[in-house]
Amino acid sequence: MKYDFDTILDRQHTNSEKWDVKPGELPMTTADMDFKTAPEIMQAMKDKINAGAFGYEYPSQEYFDAVAHWYKIEHNAEAQTSWMRFATGVIPSITASVNHLSHTGDNVLLMEPVYNTFYNSILNSGRHALASQLKYDRSTYTYSVDWDDLEEKMSNPLTTLMILCNPHNPTGYVWSRDELMRIIKLAQKYGVIVISDEIHGDLVLKGPDYTPTFSLPEEYRQNLVTLVSTSKTFNVAALHAATGIVANPTLREHFTRAINKYEVAEPNLLAIPGTIAAYTQGADWLHQLKKYLLDNREYLEQFISDNLPQLHVVPGTATYLVWIDVSEVTKDSNALAQKIRQETGLIINPGTYYHGNGNEFIRINIAYPLTQIKDGLTRLAKAIKN
Repeated sequence: MKYDFDTILDRQHTNSEKWDVKPGELPMTTADMDFKTAPEIMQAMKDKINAGAFGYEYPSQEYFDAVAHWYKIEHNAEAQTSWMRFATGVIPSITASVNHLSHTGDNVLLMEPVYNTFYNSILNSGRHALASQLKYDRSTYTYSVDWDDLEEKMSNPLTTLMILCNPHNPTGYVWSRDELMRIIKLAQKYGVIVISDEIHGDLVLKGPDYTPTFSLPEEYRQNLVTLVSTSKTFNVAALHAATGIVANPTLREHFTRAINKYEVAEPNLLAIPGTIAAYTQGADWLHQLKKYLLDNREYLEQFISDNLPQLHVVPGTATYLVWIDVSEVTKDSNALAQKIRQETGLIINPGTYYHGNGNEFIRINIAYPLTQIKDGLTRLAKAIKN
């Protein structure tokens, strides 16, 4: 079956966070996709609605079997279902874990630039965000870990947690297996628990696949909470469904208490059937989606090379989010984003949201029909040239 990724959806007036914009504006921002999800998922949800009874739900063994099946088939990664716990989202799980696994005033370590909502989980919990800056090579437009700085920040006695983004948002970088083991080993050395957000793991568009952290050798799993979800993969963020995978039984008990203490462990009526359908019937849809997204990314890269040579795309291989160096145009990406919106109606994320050196970057979402990608890039070129 060939799935449709070319039809433009009218998402205004649908309670879409991203599409609460003025007429004629084009938001290429919030990390959800402007494609209908897999019809197999929609059918499972329709069947649930048609049943007509909407009482309390619980995650069945079928749910956890579906998660295990998916990671075995798609990523050749083994996870025991006994390691798994249902949660209402990756970010709710992170917030609950920060509150329960650390103390007020502790440091939570991040590698910047990084997904901005992590800061909400940290600061709203009364913890301190402690950043290790990724090293940026302007000759190749690539990032790497500053290992000395990372160890120094981990060795701080107040650093008790680290939030890892695997693959990394916003750069699209896919950590290698060796890099993940080195990060986790450092964390073990200093008694730091690693919470790994792997929400973009299914969206590696080319090159080596991502490594689920729960699939690392046993000795690397002891201080690790892995969080996965169908939300980005299948464009079902509003289902509010995620899975925590924790191999260490003591840490798993702490995680279980965290998500129950903060009441983020109970599914809504569509979360279970929607997730099961995604993980058991959604592979063909996802494989076609990734090909479409890769074509979109390559179109963007060629367009920028041909029309906007002063911009430079960071060569990430994962996610549908593109991180673009605009330092030859401005050192203030927030002002640039405002100018682009005012002059053309294109809305993009200024890199300042993601801290670190983000003031010299913008982030663009490319999970749109190609027609809209072309429209957005035309608007971008007009604003930059002006």
